[in-house]
Amino acid sequence: MDPMNPGPEDFGHDPYGGEPLDRADRGRHDGEGDSRAGRPRPPRDPLTPDFGQPSQGLARTVRLVSGDSLLTVNPVDGSEIEPCPPGERPGRPAKYAPADRAERARAARPPLPAGPPLPRLPLLERQEERERLVRLLARGRSVRLTGPSGSGRSALLDSVAEDCADIAPDGVVRLCGHRRSSTDLLYDLFTAVYDAPLHRPDRALLLELVHDIGAVVVLDDLEFGGAALDELLDATPECAFLVAATPDVAAPSADSHLEEVFLGGLGRGGGLELLELTVGRALTDDEANWAGDLWFESEGLPLRFVQAGALLRQRDQLRADPDAFDESGYFGGLGARPADAPFDAPFDAEDGHDVPLPSLADGAAPAALLASRLSASARATLRFAVALGGELPHQAHLPALVGDTHADAALAELAGCALVSPVGGRYRLASGVYDQLAAAGYADDAAGHAHTAARHYAWWAGHPSVGPERVTAEADALLGALSVVVPTTTPTPPTSPTATSFSSAASSAFSSAPDDEGSVAVRLARTAAPAFAAGLDWTAWERCLRAGQEAARLAGDVAEEAYFHHELGILALLGGQLDRARAELEASIALRGALADKRGTIAGRRALALVADRSGGALPGGRTAAGEEVPAAHHEESASPPGGVPAAFTRPVPAAEPDTVVTRKAVPGGPAAKAGAARSALLSGARRNLVAAGAGALLVAVLGTVVTLGATSNTETPSDNGNVNPSASQGEDGGDIGAGTADTGGDTGSTSRPADPGKDGIPNTTDDPTPSTGPTPGESGTPSGEPSGTPSDTPSDKPTTSKPPTTKPPTTKPPTSKPPTTKPPTGSPSPSPSESPSSTPPSPGTSNSASGPAPSSPADSAPGASSTI
Repeated sequence: MDPMNPGPEDFGHDPYGGEPLDRADRGRHDGEGDSRAGRPRPPRDPLTPDFGQPSQGLARTVRLVSGDSLLTVNPVDGSEIEPCPPGERPGRPAKYAPADRAERARAARPPLPAGPPLPRLPLLERQEERERLVRLLARGRSVRLTGPSGSGRSALLDSVAEDCADIAPDGVVRLCGHRRSSTDLLYDLFTAVYDAPLHRPDRALLLELVHDIGAVVVLDDLEFGGAALDELLDATPECAFLVAATPDVAAPSADSHLEEVFLGGLGRGGGLELLELTVGRALTDDEANWAGDLWFESEGLPLRFVQAGALLRQRDQLRADPDAFDESGYFGGLGARPADAPFDAPFDAEDGHDVPLPSLADGAAPAALLASRLSASARATLRFAVALGGELPHQAHLPALVGDTHADAALAELAGCALVSPVGGRYRLASGVYDQLAAAGYADDAAGHAHTAARHYAWWAGHPSVGPERVTAEADALLGALSVVVPTTTPTPPTSPTATSFSSAASSAFSSAPDDEGSVAVRLARTAAPAFAAGLDWTAWERCLRAGQEAARLAGDVAEEAYFHHELGILALLGGQLDRARAELEASIALRGALADKRGTIAGRRALALVADRSGGALPGGRTAAGEEVPAAHHEESASPPGGVPAAFTRPVPAAEPDTVVTRKAVPGGPAAKAGAARSALLSGARRNLVAAGAGALLVAVLGTVVTLGATSNTETPSDNGNVNPSASQGEDGGDIGAGTADTGGDTGSTSRPADPGKDGIPNTTDDPTPSTGPTPGESGTPSGEPSGTPSDTPSDKPTTSKPPTTKPPTTKPPTSKPPTTKPPTGSPSPSPSESPSSTPPSPGTSNSASGPAPSSPADSAPGASSTI
């Protein structure tokens, strides 16, 4: 079924004549011979549904080449991109022949209104500007024509284009700059000159191709200047540009070498002449005086005189018959003039049907008064144009939108009253008409009209018979409807993820479902976006995708939101914006993963892998293209954990007691300070490396960090047995670990070991000097919490190699900590550190079966050292 030209079989009628067929008869005749026709009936097109039933056709996919990438536009799961194989890369594009170029130029013109052709008004008082522009373009100079809206710039450009048809080798190229950037115009110029279907060259090839174009480029409604205009001119050095813009557009740069031509209004005589040509008769004295006041008010703009002429024509019709513009009059309803309508009515008002001249305010802003005298279909068309932001739908869509089979004739009425003007290949409301109609109440139900247009375009853009070129030509009206309905989108009832991920993408895109089955904005963007991509209008594609993504977010449609994120990522990847492409694709993969959409997730991961490939490695954040974590790199040496090296065993600490740290204060500059600094360096290294931790612990034991507890057979002084860096290992009896607790019995004092190692430089030998003093009363040297009442100066029965007992037992009362459960022997040799209950277990890297006690550290035997908490 063609959406614009339905056949009789689509309405339930037999195409070979006869009575209407019901559904059973139509099914019986499909594939069977027709007895009345005597010949077999052709099979029904599988893409053609029964009237009123949703289409079950396959999704339309398009493969096109963009740069060095092959893009497959897939409306169901999302577009797919891959490096273009060598066999599918197109060759260098060739230019159109002159005949083909002329045919394409005629097809790009705005459609002619239905009905009799409108008379073409002559170009008045523009001959000097016309000749000057032709001379400049013939010399290869580019010109900027600046004039206010309604000054007749487009009419002057048409005349100059006709005069320059044979100047350049590539002829004249007409472009429209309305809502187009410099890059868009370069691609439009490439498309107009080169024959390259489904091929969008990259930036480098595009500049190379347009550099060889030699044409007169007539560019109307330019909306940018400055550096962007310089970029356009520099990319096409063999072209002569004639650009038209309004005074509010940015001026070109000083070194752009553009000739400036200013276009003003008509003179008083030119305005009166144009008004007479529009009315079709000579003006009366009152009308001439009224036209003079209008010329002063409108500054001579030709558009105002053409609209004023339409007002005078309507006045003549009213004078002929006061009921001419009633709903049931001659020009009411369908706007057709019946055969009995009077044509030669007198204008001297002798019959009593005198109509006064419009006021000066109506002459300066005549849109509301002109629209009030048009047909109902024309007024409804104006309401749709106001709702779409000034964009007029194509006349083929007006019967479906307005609900009148003859509504396509409304375009002729609007164009005859100069309420619309051509812009590129379409029509828009003329300058100032939108504001005048909005003030007159034509925008009161703009949301409802935009919603109706969106529903219609959602069905039409997804129909299999509508090609991407037709959808692209209607892009401005479609996007105008989309911009209105997106903010009014409301959340839709949740559906199952599986059904949403496929059915909304495949079936709803091609069906005219009612509004309660989903958001109309989402459906419109969902069906139009693939058509824009296939039509190579990527500016419209991006605008449609962003509007659709916002509509899907407002509607709560997660599956469609994932689709739009995926398409935006594909578009960014084609444009070389890798960071944006990565962000959009990751968002799409996350949403589709939550919906268990396997096919969509695979498509997103493929595109993300191409992003990673073009980025030169793995994605930021330590992820691969598929989203998995990248394993850490392996090195020869092991890395330390962030929190340091944990101990093998730890003593359970009661929750009520705070953690304590046992340290020693050393005399600045003494041997203990130097040994403490070395030990701190070793301990810090142990935190960074497990291997260094074991080696450092062994070195600490060698240097004397383990306190010798077996100086004598009865040596159990806690100051001799403590260790500032105890190990967290268990004792031999399987009990608790041997790390001591802090003493809280008082201040610490000096130790009982000598600080001078003697002449041989080795501590704990027979040549060590004997200190003359011991701990002062009231001090305790038991940082480990062991009882300090056990005498350490009892002479041994057997000689030992440890420090001689030269100190006296402390005279102060020992702390109240728990004494050891076994009495240390007094007549036996000094026990080893592993046998003493108060000794510190060996550090990591040492063995508990050491043959003898480890020598004490100079830091432990310093006279000024003390144990502090």
